[in-house]
Amino acid sequence: MVPENLRYTKEHLWARVEGGIATVGITFYAQKELGDVVYVDLPKIGTVLESGRAMGSVESVKAVSEIFAPVSGEVIAINDTLAAAPENINVDPYDTAWLLKIRMSAPEEAAQLLSPLDYQNLIAGESKS
Repeated sequence: MVPENLRYTKEHLWARVEGGIATVGITFYAQKELGDVVYVDLPKIGTVLESGRAMGSVESVKAVSEIFAPVSGEVIAINDTLAAAPENINVDPYDTAWLLKIRMSAPEEAAQLLSPLDYQNLIAGESKS
């Protein structure tokens, strides 16, 4: 389950880039590894993020995992439904359970994210470990 229309990070986030806006979420692989998600901590709208820096966390029954910004820019929207229903990440990680939207300050960063094929190779390697 690696959609072809997205870009990926080594930390298992996805980004859908459209017109200078990156919609960001957790990959299917990540939610499966985390187990049942029980809480999501996201930055506030207006927060300026730097690519590769921590921007929040996801808590599951197994662990708390930091999430890192895939691109730099300003948070322009967060998925408010996850506050009441974080388990949606386990059900629909690529559609209704997106985390946030970032107005990219350096759109060229998106080209540095992993392609679907590169991400598939990454998770295949991790699965063998």
